[in-house]
Amino acid sequence: MEPELIDSSSATPVRSTIPVTLTPDRKDIALDAALQRVTSGVLSVFERPPAHEPAGSEERITAVRRLPACPARSAPFPPAIDPRLRAALGARGIAELYTHQAEAIEHALHGRHVVVTTPTASGKTLCYNVPILNAVLHDPSSRALYLFPTKALAQDQLAELHALSSAIGESSGFEIGVHTYDGDTPQDARRAIRGRAHLVLSNPDMLHSGILPHHPKWAKLFENLQFIVIDELHAYRGVFGSHLANVLRRLHRICRHYGSRPVFICSSATIANPRELAERLTEQSFALVEESGAPRGEKWFVFVNPPVVNRELGIRRSYLAETRRVAGEFLRRNLQAIVFAQSRLATEILTTYLKEDFAGVPGDDQRIRGYRGGYLPGRRREIERGLRTGHVRGVVSTNALELGLDIGALDVSVMAGYPGTIAATWQRAGRAGRRNSRSAAVLVASSAPVDQFVIRHPSYFFDASPEHALINPDNLHILLAHVKCAAFELPFKTDEVFGRENVQEVLGVLAEAGFVHLTADGEGGGAWYWTSESYPADAVSLRSVSSDNFVIVDTTNGADVIGETDFTSGLPTLHPKAIYLMEGKLFQVERLDFEGRKAYVREIDCDYYTDAITYT
Repeated sequence: MEPELIDSSSATPVRSTIPVTLTPDRKDIALDAALQRVTSGVLSVFERPPAHEPAGSEERITAVRRLPACPARSAPFPPAIDPRLRAALGARGIAELYTHQAEAIEHALHGRHVVVTTPTASGKTLCYNVPILNAVLHDPSSRALYLFPTKALAQDQLAELHALSSAIGESSGFEIGVHTYDGDTPQDARRAIRGRAHLVLSNPDMLHSGILPHHPKWAKLFENLQFIVIDELHAYRGVFGSHLANVLRRLHRICRHYGSRPVFICSSATIANPRELAERLTEQSFALVEESGAPRGEKWFVFVNPPVVNRELGIRRSYLAETRRVAGEFLRRNLQAIVFAQSRLATEILTTYLKEDFAGVPGDDQRIRGYRGGYLPGRRREIERGLRTGHVRGVVSTNALELGLDIGALDVSVMAGYPGTIAATWQRAGRAGRRNSRSAAVLVASSAPVDQFVIRHPSYFFDASPEHALINPDNLHILLAHVKCAAFELPFKTDEVFGRENVQEVLGVLAEAGFVHLTADGEGGGAWYWTSESYPADAVSLRSVSSDNFVIVDTTNGADVIGETDFTSGLPTLHPKAIYLMEGKLFQVERLDFEGRKAYVREIDCDYYTDAITYT
C-alpha cells in the first residue's frame, strides 16, 4: 500500500507535497491524534487527564505525564547596556529580556562569575552575548573567548553573532570581529584572526594544543581578555571535564602573566550540581541563575514498553520496530520529529526503516534523514538547514544532536532506548517544543535491564533529581600531563601552585626525567624551565580518544569520500565484507587500507547488515 500523509482535522488521508505547513490549531489536532494512536487510547488528550501511571494495554504504556505550559516572565534591559546594542536587538524583535537573562547579565556586568542552568531554548546565549558585545562597544580593545564542546556548536553560534554584530555595524559603523579558531581554520587566516578578532570561538582541544602553547602570538587576546564563555557546561564531566579543568589552570597562568582577570560565564542543561561543577572546573566562586523566565509550551511525556511477544520467555517486540511505529504516527501527520538512537548502527537501521515507510511520499529523498558522527561536515550542515526550514520532517540521530545546535522548533522527540541518565533524557526531550508551542516526548524502552527498570518505575525518572556531574582534575595521570604543558608555556616559580595544587614534587619528578631544569635565582628561589625538545600538548588527548580516523571512500562511480569514523569504531565496522550503512544506503567494504586509514566501499543491494561481535 502506498504511504500517505494524514490530515488529522478530517481523519482522511491526503496527498501532499513536502513540507506542508500546519497552522498552530491544525498542528495541535495532529499532535493529539498521534498521541491517541501511540497510547492506544490510554491517553485522552481532549479530556486533559491528570498525570498518571496507567495500567492496561498489556502494560505497554507505563506512564503519561503532562507538563503544563508556563508564561514568560520578562525584565527590562539593565541601564548599562549600550543603546547601539539595544537597537540591534530591537531590530531582531528583542525589546526586553527574560528574567533569567537580565539576572545573568547583571552578574556579568558587575564582574561576577555566573552559571546559567535553564531549559533548552530558553535563550541562554543572550546571557553571555549581551555583556560581551556591550563590553566591546564600550572598549574596542576588549576581547572574549568562547569555548564550545564541538566545532558544530561554534559554527552555530558564529551565525548568531555575525547577525548581531552586522546589525550593530549597519547602525553605528562599528565593526566587531567575530571568528572561529579551530582545526578547520585555514592557515592563512589564523594570523589575521589573532590580530583582529574581538570574539574568538573555539573548543577546549584547540585551546589546549593550538592557542595556549603559542600564547605570545595571542598576546593581544590575553592582555585584554574580559570574558570566557563555557557553553554546554554539563558536557564537561568525567575524563573530559578533568582535562578541561587543567587546561583552565593553564589558561589562568597565562592570563595572570599578561595581567588580565577574565569573568567566566557558563551555561548548562539541567544537572544536579551546576555551580559545583563550574567552581571545580574554574576554581572560582560562581553566582547561580536557575529560575527560567522563558515561556514554555505544554509537553506530553509518554513511556512505551514494547508488547510481549513470547510470555513464556518474556521476550518483547524489538524496541527499534516499536520506535518505528511510534515515530511513524507523528511523521504521518506531518509533525516534525527527532528520533534519538543509542548507537550509530541503530541510527542507520531506524533511518532505513523510516525511509522505507515514506518511500512513496513526494519529497521523500529529503523528508527523512540520518545524523551522526562520521558524516562529512557539509552533509551535517545540509541536514541542520533542512530541519530549520522544515524540508526535513524527521531526523534519526545519535547524541550528536543532543547538545544545543539550532535545528528549529521540532514537535516531537522520540527516544529509542533510555539514554542512560536522567539529565540526558530531559536534554533530548527538550529538543522538541519551543516557546509557546505544544510538543511531545516519547521514551521507548529496550530490553536492557536499566531500560526495563526505568520504564516500570516512572517515578524514578519524574521525581528524582538529575545526576551530579563529577570530575577529578587532580588525577595524577591527567595532572602530570598538564603540568608538562604548563611548564612548556611558562616557567614554574618554586613557590607557584598550579590551580590550588602544589606541584613542586611533580616538577621534581619531571626534572629527573629530563623534561625541566631548576634554575636558582640566588635569593633562595628560582624557576623550573622546560628543557625537552618535545611538544607536550601533542601527547595529550582531552577526550581520551584517538584522532586517527578512517576515511570512507565510495568506489561505486569513481572515488568519492562519503564519511569518516574514529579508529576505535572503524575496526569492528569497516572490516572486509562488512556492510556499512549511511542514510538508507548499503555499502560493502571491499578493502581496508589499515596503514593509509582508508576503507574502500561499494554500494550494493542486499537485505542484511553486519554487526561485529566483541569478545572480552
